[in-house]
Amino acid sequence: MRNGKRPRKHPTVRLRTITILSVTLALLVSVSVCIAVFASVYSKTVLRDAQVNAEQAVEQTATAVGNSLDGMKAKLTAISGVVRECATAEEFSARIAALTAVEREIFAVTVYNRDGGIAVTVGSGDPRKEAPLRDLSFDRALFEAASDFALSAPHVQTLFEGVYPWVVTLAVRTEEPVFSTGAYIAIDFGFSELAEYIDKVGVGRHGYCYLIDSAGISVYHPQQQLIFSGLRDENTEYIATLSDGTHTERNRIYTVRTVADSDWRVVGVSFTDEVAVERRTQILGSVSVSLGCTAVILCAVLLVYSRFVNRPVRELAGAMERFEAAADSFRYTAPPTAVTELQTLSDSFGHLTARVRDLMEEIRREETELRKTELKALQAQINPHFLYNTLDSVQWMCERGKTEDAARMVRALAKLFRISISRGHELIPLSDELEHARSYLVIQSFRYRDQFSYRFDVDEGLGHYLCNKITIQPLIENAIYHGIDRMVDEGEIIISVHEAADNPNDILITVSDNGVGMTPEQCRKILQKARSDSGGIGVKNVNDRLKIRFGERFGITLKSEQDVGTVVTVRIPKITDEEEQP
Repeated sequence: MRNGKRPRKHPTVRLRTITILSVTLALLVSVSVCIAVFASVYSKTVLRDAQVNAEQAVEQTATAVGNSLDGMKAKLTAISGVVRECATAEEFSARIAALTAVEREIFAVTVYNRDGGIAVTVGSGDPRKEAPLRDLSFDRALFEAASDFALSAPHVQTLFEGVYPWVVTLAVRTEEPVFSTGAYIAIDFGFSELAEYIDKVGVGRHGYCYLIDSAGISVYHPQQQLIFSGLRDENTEYIATLSDGTHTERNRIYTVRTVADSDWRVVGVSFTDEVAVERRTQILGSVSVSLGCTAVILCAVLLVYSRFVNRPVRELAGAMERFEAAADSFRYTAPPTAVTELQTLSDSFGHLTARVRDLMEEIRREETELRKTELKALQAQINPHFLYNTLDSVQWMCERGKTEDAARMVRALAKLFRISISRGHELIPLSDELEHARSYLVIQSFRYRDQFSYRFDVDEGLGHYLCNKITIQPLIENAIYHGIDRMVDEGEIIISVHEAADNPNDILITVSDNGVGMTPEQCRKILQKARSDSGGIGVKNVNDRLKIRFGERFGITLKSEQDVGTVVTVRIPKITDEEEQP
């Protein structure tokens, strides 16, 4: 691209073609959504199927209960025949005892007189109560109203000591002469066999069946104990008002059937959520096969889209991100793509990066020359007044015989100039920069005798790192002229050099004083002045050189409080001779 050559042309495909494929994909997705909606609507049919299954289960249960009742009626008829065959009550009792011994569902056979008195009762062998408080198995109104067999409500049998089974009573009239008073023959039978059958009835995955009478009294429930204890409520009184058939209440399906020749009703309970989800899963399974075929087509379309559009765009976007992060060193060669518009865009970006790189190299060269020129100018800005005053001080010391102080001052001045020149180097070791600051402080301590003290706090091992020369001295100068010089009491200047706590790759140089301090406005002006009041290198010049050399993250921060002091902090990176770029 620098040589003006255009990349070789490659066969391309119009973006319009890719757009058509994308629209096709959208249509296929829409069709899939329609199929899903259809499956949801079809759940109504699913619910109906569940209702039919529940009706079948309840119908079979009602038939089984009716057959059980018919069997009990047959047994009662047989017992009535035994009455006709017996000459005495003792003979009847003996024969009935043999019968009850083999019939586990028969808890008692009792003959009542017209007043409800017990003529004879035969049970499972437990002693009969002489005078039961209340015989719940005898219901005169029910027995007299029945034209044939009478079936009582479920109750607790109270005829025998220590045994209180849950039973229903089936009774019939008898006029046999062995019982001269005329009587009713009644059988108390339990629910074990019937319960086993009902417990096995499944209505859906978690549904169940139970028995109630026409008044809503529970005859048998798989969770009878929970109902009696109040831990479960079936609302049987409401269900007793429902007609035979299927009724949906909230998330439950109630299926009701009346047992033939009785007032018992079988109630089946199933759950709409369960059956709907189960059936919907089957439907969705069938739909999934269709969607699978559609998915294969979609994958093919996506593969084409990714190959010709998505991948080239992602590669170009990634190249732009890398270019943004490192534009000066970025090299880009436009890869071939089959899409005409993308190829044009990629070629244009390649030309752009090459042009930007050339411009940045040109700017870098100009900036380097500018820094060199600026540095030379700054090095020439040694305050002549400072030099004149220092030489006057040396002359004064010599005239008064203070030759040792004069010699010390001259040595300090020589170090100051030698380090300032530094053989033309822009960066010098931090140890040399600190020595330059010490020389300046030695000279100023003679001029401002007993007006201030100073000390250094420097971490060992940091002296070999490089920094801009003439960085610390202007800060000390600023502390003297703007802080210490205006004080009545003795001032103190502290120069510290430490590794930055927030970044181990940075160094913090701090010059602090306990001078008169400055207002925020004065601090702002200090950072804006190109030169100090005395004509030396200003704090702003130091800050600008740091940012030009190391970047915007580095430079000077200034904090001051009136009558407390000022703290100037310089942040520089850790660099060595090996890391220094020419």
